[in-house]
Amino acid sequence: MNYPVVEHFYTLQGEGFWAGTPAYFIRLGGCDVGCVWCDTRYSWKKEGWPLFSPEEILSWVRQTPASHVVLTGGEPTMYPLDPLITKLQEEGYFVQIETSGAYPLPSVLPNWITFSPKRFKEPLPAWYAQAHELKIVIHAKSDFRWAELQRSRCEAAQAYFLQPDFYNPSALEWIIEYVKTHPTWRLSMQWHRYLAIP
Repeated sequence: MNYPVVEHFYTLQGEGFWAGTPAYFIRLGGCDVGCVWCDTRYSWKKEGWPLFSPEEILSWVRQTPASHVVLTGGEPTMYPLDPLITKLQEEGYFVQIETSGAYPLPSVLPNWITFSPKRFKEPLPAWYAQAHELKIVIHAKSDFRWAELQRSRCEAAQAYFLQPDFYNPSALEWIIEYVKTHPTWRLSMQWHRYLAIP
């Protein structure tokens, strides 16, 4: 299996539970979810990206001190991830997937699933029981109701995050007030954008 890689880089995780953790990011091309706030729209197209094998991808990670690898996109689960997850885990890497859950769960489970369901494309039920963290982007006030519905279906998660739409300045203010009155939730910021790192 070869994977369409948009970009790959070693940086700090900027969002959610692992924010601040050094991680090697593998961004795969292709996404049909269509989030209006997406900051990686350049990754939406599925065709035209260079293809790389799990062995080639592993060779990039080996050149860094990374122990944490993030598979992201686009929507990485559009592809059979089992060979890539297996190769990385066999080498001792902690593998995290960032997904909307719109496509099937891999047979080989990653070490951590960041589940970020979207209204635009309904997630598959299997992800709710496997998610380690739930992350909901808040674009409008009505999104809080959507967030609570998702949380009620995702009881096994270790952490629940609300993340503001970077392009809506009001969203951060709404979340701060909401989390103060609904302390099950935590605030997730896109720190990499403020720090101007990949």
